[in-house]
Amino acid sequence: MAITDDIHRQFAEYFDENAIWPYAYLLSQRLTEGNICISLEDIPSNLNTTPYTNAVSAKDLLKYSNLVSKEGVNTTPFILHNNRLYFQRYFKYETSIIQKLKSLIAAETTVIDERMEQLKTKLKLIQSLNADYNINGLINKEQVDWQLVSVMQALLNNFSIITGGPGTGKTTTLAKLLIVLYELEPGAKVALAAPTGKASMRMFESLKSSTLPFSADTKSKIDKLKPSTIHGLLGYKKESVNFKYNAENPLPYNWVVVDEASMIDVPMFSKLLEALGDNCRIILLGDKDQLASVEAGSLLGDLCQTLPSLNIFSNQAASWINEFITDAERKIKAEFIGDQKPLLSSHIIELKFSHRFNSQGAIGKVSRAVIEGDVKGLTSLIENAAGSNVKVDHQYTPEILESFVEGYANYIQEVDIKTALKKLNERRVLVAVRQGPRGLYATNKFIELHLRKKGLLKPDGEFYEHKPIMVTRNMHDLGLLNGDTGIMRKDDKGNLKVWFEDGLGGIKSILPAYLNYCETSFAMTIHKSQGSEFEQVLVILPEGISNALLTRELLYTGITRARTSITIQGEMDTIRHSVESCVQRISGITGRVDQ
Repeated sequence: MAITDDIHRQFAEYFDENAIWPYAYLLSQRLTEGNICISLEDIPSNLNTTPYTNAVSAKDLLKYSNLVSKEGVNTTPFILHNNRLYFQRYFKYETSIIQKLKSLIAAETTVIDERMEQLKTKLKLIQSLNADYNINGLINKEQVDWQLVSVMQALLNNFSIITGGPGTGKTTTLAKLLIVLYELEPGAKVALAAPTGKASMRMFESLKSSTLPFSADTKSKIDKLKPSTIHGLLGYKKESVNFKYNAENPLPYNWVVVDEASMIDVPMFSKLLEALGDNCRIILLGDKDQLASVEAGSLLGDLCQTLPSLNIFSNQAASWINEFITDAERKIKAEFIGDQKPLLSSHIIELKFSHRFNSQGAIGKVSRAVIEGDVKGLTSLIENAAGSNVKVDHQYTPEILESFVEGYANYIQEVDIKTALKKLNERRVLVAVRQGPRGLYATNKFIELHLRKKGLLKPDGEFYEHKPIMVTRNMHDLGLLNGDTGIMRKDDKGNLKVWFEDGLGGIKSILPAYLNYCETSFAMTIHKSQGSEFEQVLVILPEGISNALLTRELLYTGITRARTSITIQGEMDTIRHSVESCVQRISGITGRVDQ
């Protein structure tokens, strides 16, 4: 292989010491796969993925002190810590995150009693926010009012994670928290953010549409919140890795809430924490089981894994929280009481009850089997799924896909554009990959041709009526964000435009020629579907089992976009392979947090 053909080799051989070339090569390679560092124990078995046949012993690496040093020096290109090798920059990011979390949590000790007393003054208000869903037939962990527990803990803590699967009410929990917060701190300055503009707007729209009993003052404050991407919140500087807000110029907020936290990468989280002021608290919302960030790290999952069990409280903490829960069956039960010493104990709460689909229903059972890697259980569920709202087609039967996409007639034939946009999102085809016969481009072309054959579309060029498109990059000058979806329709003057929801309950239109970054979206990738939900979903997996993208997290994310029914097209071997494979990203966060 020529050096110019392999960027990892170019990087490794930039250094004068050829003894560390295999390490530099693997570290560069693994970083592109989302890993923060490499374990030195893995070097021998992974040498065959490099152009080099042998490597210097790991214990001899520190002999090259101009290139490799231990923690504390931080001036060499590589840092060796806990038998892991890092790029200096990523070691600093990881170290910064851990130090900031420890600082936030240490600062709680001086104010926790005061905060508990303040919450007692709002006892009646908090009790009015108790859960009211029917708990008959639910297992114990679903009966507990984890939403209220999350609210209480987040109001006590400087740092909190509220995690949970689809439909467990993460945004509802945030709404309840804001009701109490604005009573306790009328002047609270709250920032709402997410990794993508689409996710931040969904959080904001969910808050605005909540039917919870907001006071007029609280409702007014929520309506005035300005959601943004994390980049936007920090003050993105063009062509710079730095931001307007940082340690020297902290954010002008005392509360920061970040949704879809599973998509946050390590560098971005480091910069976000660095920009928090001394009196600023932060809450992360997200599904720890969903796909990790596209960039390096699997931050939310790593932090959640620092605890041996989630939702475990000391007897004292459980007793205090239970005072605010009026229904005895919804209180924290004995099985959730115990002693845990890790740093993040009581700072991570997992919501357990899904309002989207019952955990004992077909979608709930299948999604749980997938994320738990239960191949045997999933196989049984698939074999006995006849008549359920979960269907699996191992033969990629064309008629199944054709029948599903004919349902797009609902939005195509709808005259009112605003209603058509809502009907478009009633169903969606999701794919795992972009290329190949089962990929995004081929699938969108198949759907387009089939709808044309059925007389529903007339695709006579790149732009045509009823074509659905997705924005693939933020276009702030047009008020469009990555992930926004629209429909091409003629206006009342006969001009073809692309129509989008405006986030304020109305619609807006853009001339197609202005949309430089968009793609057809009859089908979309599972990655792009994160944060979305549809009534009906059809997931198409590629044939064969060699694709590295096929993991349980990918399949789980695709399945859990569906509210009422899910169809999976994929060979059984491919499905099994996906369930047996999980995202394995190496970082030191889980091991270092409690050191």
